Amino acid sequence: MRAISLFFLVISAAWAQSPGSGITKGIEDFHRGHYLEARDILAKYPTDPGAQTFLALTRAALGSCKQAERELDHQFAANPQPSLRRLAGLALTQCRLSENNLAGAFPVLTELQKSFPSDADVLYEAAKVYRKAWNDTIYEMYRKTPASFRVNQLSAEIFEIQSQYPQAVSEYRKAIQKNPSALDLHFHLGRALLLESHDPKNLEEARREFEAELALNPSDAAAEYEIGQILVAQQDATGAASHFEKAISLSPNFPEALAALGRSRLDAKRYKDAIHLLEQAVKQRPAMESAHYNLMLAYRNAGRMNDARREKEILDKLQRPPAGEFTEFLKKLGEKAPQP
Repeated sequence: MRAISLFFLVISAAWAQSPGSGITKGIEDFHRGHYLEARDILAKYPTDPGAQTFLALTRAALGSCKQAERELDHQFAANPQPSLRRLAGLALTQCRLSENNLAGAFPVLTELQKSFPSDADVLYEAAKVYRKAWNDTIYEMYRKTPASFRVNQLSAEIFEIQSQYPQAVSEYRKAIQKNPSALDLHFHLGRALLLESHDPKNLEEARREFEAELALNPSDAAAEYEIGQILVAQQDATGAASHFEKAISLSPNFPEALAALGRSRLDAKRYKDAIHLLEQAVKQRPAMESAHYNLMLAYRNAGRMNDARREKEILDKLQRPPAGEFTEFLKKLGEKAPQP
């Protein structure tokens, strides 16, 4: 129970009673890890919600979650003090997680996130619960449906997250062999091929996969966009533009497609059309540097110098590195994050 004890020490550290009270002595003993002493003191105050909350925390830290849960549940539901409700909810979630009771942990966690959406401890506990649920579900999937195409699909997605693209490609192909008509498999295989390499062979294979996806789902705007990007790499500007146009007709607010078609119109010196498309793109995705850059060029080439200077200022702000080691770390994480 050491992990639970340490967890309760951390989440309760910010709460304190008025100095000098017996309850404060019990809470201080709790903070020091003197749980038996804390339990004996806090049990003397059966009508004080703070004492009862910390008594329940103490019992949980001593390994008696079953004994503590009823009081924690009560304090979480009825205590008028937000700080005590928070402590009770976090402790209740941790207890249920330690008992592998995810069904009981989720409702508590949902209420905690509603009441304390920016609380680091709540978010930390949410991450643990969701990770546990993810791991348990994967285990059950591999155990109960080992021959399913979904197992290969999930394996491919995990390999993709790990940047092991050849293995991801192999697993996606196995999934398609088992269920060639399943939606998204051909699309994700195409994406994995592009992530693996942009050599001519992979470009052609990826294009075929995106076309196969469109044969199953003609309204897939993302597949149209990916084919357009491949045609750009293959220097077929006219063919690429037609696929970007189709992607936008299917999804009018698709920022990447708007930006790509805008760039195509810019290259063709159709500045008015380029400006219209690129303005829509930056409206949908204000932090898209490439769209701002091309919009700046389109404004400049159209003679709209004030607008071009404004875009240059926006671009400079977007390209300015954040200050500090940690913010630079976050920026790097963001660069690898999936696009919404």
